[in-house]
Amino acid sequence: MTKFDNDLFYTCSLIEYIGRQQKLERQDVIKYLGESRIKLIYSRADVLHCEPIEKNAYEFARMADISSGTFDNIASCKYTPPSYWDIGKVYCRLITDVSKGDKIKTLIEVYNSWFNKELQNFNSDLYYQSREYLKICYSEKRIVEG
Repeated sequence: MTKFDNDLFYTCSLIEYIGRQQKLERQDVIKYLGESRIKLIYSRADVLHCEPIEKNAYEFARMADISSGTFDNIASCKYTPPSYWDIGKVYCRLITDVSKGDKIKTLIEVYNSWFNKELQNFNSDLYYQSREYLKICYSEKRIVEG
């Protein structure tokens, strides 16, 4: 089992938080931030997590000139939505499991993949499936029937 990457966890959680605040699909947050800012967040996550995530989200959204959109998967959720920390953990584990080395490049690939849209549907049960199941679905590029 791969060691849990707290810096990646924080980075993914911050992306989720920004997406919720700005009402953007998460791949759009990735595009606004760009690889260099994502690397910056990842490299400074151990310090950034000491401040409120709201402050960091605001600062990075301002730096990247992130505008608001209309995507609101929280409002459309029929059930209690997962927290941004819960979703950050899901993405962190998936990225760790499918990465072949460069976690930031893998993060960008995952958020820009077909699978991202599936994970952002909080009315499905996909986001709380086992990490092994998520890895198989992502790798096979399809939702695998149980």
